[in-house]
Amino acid sequence: MKKDIHPQYEEVTFKCACGNEIHTRSTVEQEKATVAICSACHPFFTGKQKFIDTAGRVEKFMRKYGKQADKKG
Repeated sequence: MKKDIHPQYEEVTFKCACGNEIHTRSTVEQEKATVAICSACHPFFTGKQKFIDTAGRVEKFMRKYGKQADKKG
C-alpha cells in the first residue's frame, strides 16, 4: 500500500444549525464540520412531520385506481 495517501480519521464534533453537537469520527476537518439539520431538529424524528398533498395527487390516484382496488378486494 502507498503511504500518506489516506486522509486523517480523527474525532470531530459536528455542529447543527439548531445548536446540537454530535461527537463522532470523520475525515472532515473540524472547521468544516457543520450540518444544516440533525435528528434533534428534523421533523421526521421530532414527530412534527406533515404530509402535504400539494397537487391533489392522492385524490387523483384514488379516483383513478380506488374503484379497481375495491372490486378486486
